[in-house]
Amino acid sequence: MRTHYCGQLDAGLTDQIVTLCGWAHRRRDHGGVIFIDLRDREGLAQVVCDPDRADMFATAESVRGEFVLRVTGKVRRRPAGTENANLASGEIEVLCHELEVLNPAITPPFQLDDENLSENVRLTHRVVDLRRPQMVKNLTLRYKVARAFRRFLDDAGFIDVETPMLTKSTPEGARDYLVPSRVHPGQFFALPQSPQLFKQLLMVAGYDRYYQITKCFRDEDLRADRQPEFTQVDIETSFMDEASITALMEEMIRTVFKDALDVDLPRPFPRMAYAEAMRRFGSDKPDLRVTLELTDVTDAVADVAFKVFSGPATSGGRVATLRIPGGASLSRGEIDGYTEFVKIYGAKGLAYIKVNDVTQLNETGLQSPIVKNLHEQALKTIMERTGAQNGDLIFFGADQTKVVNDALGALRIKIGHEKNYLNGKAWEPLWVVDFPMFEYDGEDKRWTACHHPFTSPKDGHEEFLQTDPGKCLAKAYDLALNGWEIGGGSVRIHKAEVQAKVFEALGIHEEEQRLKFGFLLDALRYGAPPHGGLAFGLDRIVTMMTGAESIRDVIAFPKTQRAQCLLTDAPSGVDEKQLRELHIRLRQKAETPVEAGKA
Repeated sequence: MRTHYCGQLDAGLTDQIVTLCGWAHRRRDHGGVIFIDLRDREGLAQVVCDPDRADMFATAESVRGEFVLRVTGKVRRRPAGTENANLASGEIEVLCHELEVLNPAITPPFQLDDENLSENVRLTHRVVDLRRPQMVKNLTLRYKVARAFRRFLDDAGFIDVETPMLTKSTPEGARDYLVPSRVHPGQFFALPQSPQLFKQLLMVAGYDRYYQITKCFRDEDLRADRQPEFTQVDIETSFMDEASITALMEEMIRTVFKDALDVDLPRPFPRMAYAEAMRRFGSDKPDLRVTLELTDVTDAVADVAFKVFSGPATSGGRVATLRIPGGASLSRGEIDGYTEFVKIYGAKGLAYIKVNDVTQLNETGLQSPIVKNLHEQALKTIMERTGAQNGDLIFFGADQTKVVNDALGALRIKIGHEKNYLNGKAWEPLWVVDFPMFEYDGEDKRWTACHHPFTSPKDGHEEFLQTDPGKCLAKAYDLALNGWEIGGGSVRIHKAEVQAKVFEALGIHEEEQRLKFGFLLDALRYGAPPHGGLAFGLDRIVTMMTGAESIRDVIAFPKTQRAQCLLTDAPSGVDEKQLRELHIRLRQKAETPVEAGKA
């Protein structure tokens, strides 16, 4: 029905007859000559309708926004001075010979160039929203990124293997989405949180280089970078160690950014141990564009009179600082605002010192209510470690280690971007390695897996599995970019006896092991090769490339932060017949104790 896309027209087609199909982006009547900006996924083309052709012109007069049109005409150069440098087709226009309305349209709920739309309106009318040029650009880039991943992996000898969407519920860190079985009453499938177990089984089966661009599902509280269903580039390989896996994946990410965005990422990516990242940045996915760093002063304040500091310092907590060069100029209102900000992360407050004269370690040289409670040696150590200069401001975090890291880590990012403490680089990738295998759950009084229970301990750390799990480091690695985790993985356990020890450390007894992971444990006994892999978040990567505020802007039909699809009104109720077929009865929530008793 057409010879070209609108956005593909250029001066090289001058005097040629073309046929275009698309939507009427806008219509302008200039005193007897009608201009229609015709839009398709590749862009816009200006169509000129002269009154010389009466039938065609009558049709043009009836056109309204979003009508679906078919246009045949001659390409000609625009008159001098009327070119549009913002359009690929801006040098030319199409003199219309034939105009057909393929389908009229009702008035859309909003103008496509309206930049002040609420997200709810956009998601409710997502079909119209997807016509906006920015959304077309986002989804086209997403396609290019996925294509670049596939090309690289195909060329590297990986094969695409599909894994099941209906699988067994296993503990992987978040709630499963459950699917009731009609054939087996009272039993449930789970939608996969990842293909983790299946890709390990594929390694045992001998498919030594696997990949899949696949949907994963997690029933968890949502944020700007999370969705109930998300897409990951899932990769697994055999007979490669941690260094060779990360080197190959690093080359892949460089290739994807070059192919899809024409960006050259640095070579090689820096590497940093998890412990160093947490100490310096309070985060395992630090944004290295921000030049601010945390400094630990726990030991320096262990014996001060200020209990807010000495308490955490002597009870296993952390006291850390964040120096803001020139920050003494911050107003009281700004400091109060930052104090409220860190409370989001569990901090009770935000102590600070304004450095007026670093040579005077007293209330004259250091402006703060807390100075009188800190002895001179503590103040001296703080000034030396932070490298404080006159005019600086030092923020303090003192609490449980996690609270301090979360609060000061987030404050570092906020101030860094708001006040331009940046190194000027557009992209800062970082491999974070040497993650701990386990973390201790104080409430349940047991060890839990930091990554997942199939991650291999580092060589020589197997002995800690039984003696001191807290010392055990993992062959795990995450790739961070500009403060986002875009991918993560590990070398897996390929020996059944090591896997059993990890389960033992996690308190997963043999009966539970058999119940939840018996198929994997059995497979490991059939000659499992050394293997490892990782997964990249496709949604997050494209979000970063487009500069979008949310991954919902790079997903065609996303869910809201309340896990709803406003377009289709899902989730929704189902009729009683469907529930009966699934052997499900809904519990009615009682409103009063009396009703509860009756129930």
